[in-house]
Amino acid sequence: MDNIIYENGSLKILDQTLLPNEEKYITMKSLEECIEAIKKLRIRGAPAIGIFAGYSLALFNGGDIKAAKAALDAARPTAVNLSWATARIAEAAKAGKNLIAEAKAIHAEDIELCRKISEYGLSLLKDGDGILTHCNAGELATSKYGTGLGPLILGKEKGYTFHAYTDETRPLLQGARLTSYELEKSGTDVHLICDNMASYVMKQGLIDAVLVGCDRIAANGDVANKIGTSGTAILAKYYGIPFYVLGPYSTVDFSTPTGDDIEIEMRGGDEIKTMFFEKPTALPETKCLNPAFDVTDHSLITAIITDKGIVYPPFGENLKNILVMMEKPISEERAHKTEHNLDYEQCT
Repeated sequence: MDNIIYENGSLKILDQTLLPNEEKYITMKSLEECIEAIKKLRIRGAPAIGIFAGYSLALFNGGDIKAAKAALDAARPTAVNLSWATARIAEAAKAGKNLIAEAKAIHAEDIELCRKISEYGLSLLKDGDGILTHCNAGELATSKYGTGLGPLILGKEKGYTFHAYTDETRPLLQGARLTSYELEKSGTDVHLICDNMASYVMKQGLIDAVLVGCDRIAANGDVANKIGTSGTAILAKYYGIPFYVLGPYSTVDFSTPTGDDIEIEMRGGDEIKTMFFEKPTALPETKCLNPAFDVTDHSLITAIITDKGIVYPPFGENLKNILVMMEKPISEERAHKTEHNLDYEQCT
């Protein structure tokens, strides 16, 4: 499905806040509307935000690329793809290039790299696997196939059968509203679960691997992703289940040494207390803490899967040498399942 459409000078997006109950495209008419769409999560997912920001800056810069770029970058500071894409458009402007052509190139490149990520991810899975997902990292969050969901969607095309267990992903329910929606549309077997059920399905032996996307990868391999990802990784380590992070190489931010250096976006308490509920779930005076993301320590991650290849620990070294990385046999990943207690003690 197309979540971003550029045709004849017009930029449209699928309003993801209305899914799964309504599929509605809205047309952007100004930089302010583009920024509002990012902040209100009408468009979301790090790669998709980057693509959208590229078109937005190319179309609505008002002759002041620097100011427009700064305004877009501030809309969601945790996702590195946003500032990466706007920087590319800004450089294209300095070089006198056609900005729309550059934005289209970013879009086309994302389609190709998502295919590569999906192929690499699929190589680590086997037919019949049970897969746990968190948040949404499918076509809605990218261009095509997705990152975290890419292996499932591509696998379905190739005749694989997977059994997905999708965390609802509170408080904005991207897993319930978006991931289950995408997997149902693709024909993939999917069960929706509450976030606090992850340990249960792991203990029952229903999960063979965890696949998640990412919004920023620090130089040491720490990963910022939707809130709750870190807890899921801790559970996977305990139960000896491979935990895979999937994302484009552009998500690696070598200017950010560790996860401690990643700015975490804080959002309003209404998302916890009132959004998606007929009545408030807490008293008006009850304070809320609502970080949009958390950081998963690199020691909890089995591999980082990018369009350049599969990267294994030590991430600080291997992320820099990604083009010459060698892939481990899948059997080595499965071996983690018999060593989970020792591994957990050593890695925490």
